[in-house]
Amino acid sequence: MADTKPQGFVFPTNNTTSKKRAEHDDMDNDDYVAAKKSMLLSSAAAAAWEDPAAALASARHEFGEHGGVNMSIEASATFTVMEPETLRKMFSGELGADRDFFIYSRHFNPTVLNLSRQMAALEGTEAAYCTSSGMSAISSVLLQLVSSGDHIVASRTLYGGTHALLTHFFPRACNITTTFVDIHDMDMVRNAIEVGKTKVLYFEGMSNPTLTVANIPELSRIGHEKGVTVVVDNTFSPMVLSPVKLGADVVVHSISKFVSGGADIIAGVVCGPASLVNSMMDLHQGSLMLLGPTMNAKVAFELAERIPHLGLRMKEHCNRAMVYATRMKKMGLKVIYPGLEDHPQHELLKSMANKDYGFGGLLCLDMGTEEKANRLMNLLQNCTQFGFMAVSLGYYETLMSCSGSSTSSEMNPEEKALAGISPGLVRMSIGYIGTLEQRWSQFEKAISRMQDSGLLNKK
Repeated sequence: MADTKPQGFVFPTNNTTSKKRAEHDDMDNDDYVAAKKSMLLSSAAAAAWEDPAAALASARHEFGEHGGVNMSIEASATFTVMEPETLRKMFSGELGADRDFFIYSRHFNPTVLNLSRQMAALEGTEAAYCTSSGMSAISSVLLQLVSSGDHIVASRTLYGGTHALLTHFFPRACNITTTFVDIHDMDMVRNAIEVGKTKVLYFEGMSNPTLTVANIPELSRIGHEKGVTVVVDNTFSPMVLSPVKLGADVVVHSISKFVSGGADIIAGVVCGPASLVNSMMDLHQGSLMLLGPTMNAKVAFELAERIPHLGLRMKEHCNRAMVYATRMKKMGLKVIYPGLEDHPQHELLKSMANKDYGFGGLLCLDMGTEEKANRLMNLLQNCTQFGFMAVSLGYYETLMSCSGSSTSSEMNPEEKALAGISPGLVRMSIGYIGTLEQRWSQFEKAISRMQDSGLLNKK
């Protein structure tokens, strides 16, 4: 991470609306920023420790230009100033978005900043900034925290794209190496961290696709003892888990998934300390500023309108996943779901999860072979209309894929075996459209057809 002072920006942390202030305003700038930060800590961030929905309700609400209840979309790429001297002050860091001074939308945009405030409130972090994709959020934050010759320790069970980034791209392009570990073996994690060389401990709160649950408090404790930054991907469990509350330093999301909920937007976010977000926007060494994974303001507006009902959506995703997993288990199917008492991390998740949000909106069925997995998915989509064969998750329809041949296909057979990804593992993101019983009847019909064909019991 750059040691230089971030140029052109101080992260705005206020939770009330404001107008651009004149440079000669009577209130001292340091006092002004401190007052804004104080307001955040006494409202949104404080509420996040109790409940993410309460934190969202306490976050700053931006009104529209003409008094609309929704904020206006700031679609401008560049921004004017009233005085020539203001440009120099913005580029030197004397004036920034904390006082509604904006330079250029690759740097900061008011509409994207509003969504970022919402995501910071959701995760209980001091700051956040949104990006054009989940992978751009992951790669940007890692490139800010880790330099050439440095080292990362990561879970061996990760989204395939993240695994490929760490395994292939970083060593080739950046001279950054990664050691993959069993995230549940604390001695293995501790021994893999090389003091002075390892900069980041990276894992998913709930793993893709195997739904193992990380012990965030213990892993954070180990990471901090060793002097590394703990980064958690919380894509699978927004509202359910609050990693920073549990000890992590940074949270990333693909907000294309549950946060969006519509399978129509690609977006990501980095949530963490203001110092980190500031450094990522540094004009000279900031990964977000210089690599430019810029979110479109119109996309930010769309997402900001969906976040207020994320909690309601997550509760229904999780409720249906719990009901279906319980019934699937009674049918004799091999089902993986953290809400089931026989899941290895069931009690751990209960101890970490935010109250009333359930155990996650995904479940897995291990059909044993890819042939059986494909047959089941074909029946569920094309015969009984239970869901769609598609990657991604968090959609209102159920989405299903055979992970080993799709979202984890970047991993070789040995890596898949170590990660616990069997050839017949079907990942299901449970939707909420239609009635619960209607959808369950569709699932039963598909299983009945497999039983009638004799394929279900075929070895």
